[in-house]
Amino acid sequence: MKQDISISKITDPADLQKAFAIRYKVFVEEQGCPPALEQEFDEVTTHFLASVGDVPAGASRWRRTELGYKLERFAVLKEFRGVGVGQALVKAVLADLPADASCIYLNAQTQVTGLYAKVGFETNGPEFEEAGIKHYKMVLKR
Repeated sequence: MKQDISISKITDPADLQKAFAIRYKVFVEEQGCPPALEQEFDEVTTHFLASVGDVPAGASRWRRTELGYKLERFAVLKEFRGVGVGQALVKAVLADLPADASCIYLNAQTQVTGLYAKVGFETNGPEFEEAGIKHYKMVLKR
């Protein structure tokens, strides 16, 4: 059965709290990330909320850094994994970046690099650890 996935750029404080709650559940409760690290840079980013039907299911964000545009904090609740929420979030975030965005990158947890590869990212450099979790830097191929 096809899931009704929608992605919205967050403008409402209530939606931002829903996104933060999803990220807290995934990163802090499931993966053991320190809360302060998980919330870093929230005030200088553009946030997104994914819903399946009318149920909040995932979150993500992007921000401009000294290196370019960084996609971050892709989180999908367990019960919605494997139905396309993550890929829909990646595509929505990419579509929201400025047309002249150069050097689009992210730090992907090792187990989900395939998700990002499907939309054109490739690994760049060795595996590294962040918040106790293995990652690869990935850059969007142009």
